[in-house]
Amino acid sequence: MPSATSAPVATSAPAATSAPTTVAAIPACVVRPEQTEGPYYVDTQLQRTDIRADPASGAVSAGTPLLLAFQVSQISSAGCAPLAGATVDVWHCDADGVYSAVDGATNQQFLRGYQLTDSNGIAQFQTIYPGWYPGRTVHIHFKVQASDSSGRNYAFTSQLYFDDALTDTVYSNALYAGRGVRSTRNSNDGIFGNSGDQLLLTLNPAGDGYTSLFDIAMQID
Repeated sequence: MPSATSAPVATSAPAATSAPTTVAAIPACVVRPEQTEGPYYVDTQLQRTDIRADPASGAVSAGTPLLLAFQVSQISSAGCAPLAGATVDVWHCDADGVYSAVDGATNQQFLRGYQLTDSNGIAQFQTIYPGWYPGRTVHIHFKVQASDSSGRNYAFTSQLYFDDALTDTVYSNALYAGRGVRSTRNSNDGIFGNSGDQLLLTLNPAGDGYTSLFDIAMQID
C-alpha cells in the first residue's frame, strides 16, 4: 500500500483525556512522523478491543493495564474531520519482552489486534504496559490503513513511546522487575531518535493502570 502522504512533522503534542472513551473535540490536524514497521508485524486478522489474551489458549498476558485509544482524523482542503472506517492495527511485546506469532511463540496471538474507527474516528484497545527487550526502548507498534473515495489504499505505520520516568515506576512492579534493569532508554534508542518525541503517549492514571488518547491525522486524496 502507498504510504500516507501527510508530512512527517507534528503540529502539536500528543493529547490525552481523562478517559479514552470520551471523544475529544477534533483537534487541528495532528501529523505524526512515520517510523519503521519492524520485523514483528503479522496480519492476524484479529478484530478485537481487548488484545491481552491468546485466542487459542485463552491465556491473558499479565501486566499493568493500559486502555489505549486512537483518534484518527482526515486532512482535506476543508480542514480536519473524523476518519471513520479506518483500520488501526496494534502489536507489542509482553511484560517479558516477547512478541506473539513469531520466534518461539508462533502459535500464539497475544497483544495483537485491530479495530475499525467509529464515526468519531476512535479506535480503542485494552492492553498492558509493554515490557522491554535488548536494543529497544519501550514502545508499541501501530498501523493505520484507509481508502479514499476511488478505492485507493493508504497505510501509515509508526510507533508509540513512553516517558522513561513513568516506565521506571511501572517496572518497579513485580511483574516487570524480575528482568532487571532495561538496557535501552529513549535517549539511546536509534529509532526513537527519529522524531520519537512526537510519538510520546501522555498517560492518565486509572485504577491500577493508565489510559491514553493519541491523535493522528492522515491526508487521503
